Amino acid sequence: MPSSPAPRVPTSLADLRKGQRASVTALDETGVATPFAAGQLERRLIEMGLVEGAQLEVMHEGFPGHDPIAVRVDEHVLALRRNEARAVRIAPLA
Repeated sequence: MPSSPAPRVPTSLADLRKGQRASVTALDETGVATPFAAGQLERRLIEMGLVEGAQLEVMHEGFPGHDPIAVRVDEHVLALRRNEARAVRIAPLA
């Protein structure tokens, strides 16, 4: 009997859905299309508190297309486009 494929594990903040939690493992803007110069998106994310070890929870998803998302980062909430959220590498929390 064929085994079912393993569930896909989220690897970036953009993969999370409302109510899911994770911690930041790294920032990597490689391959993320933004209007910012190289390094500026990463700097902006750090200024918003998206640093290694920060605890995240997706609080709300916009309509349509689930964009932007509202994310609780430790003790504050911020809005972020899913495209920019692709630069935030995460480890899901139980």
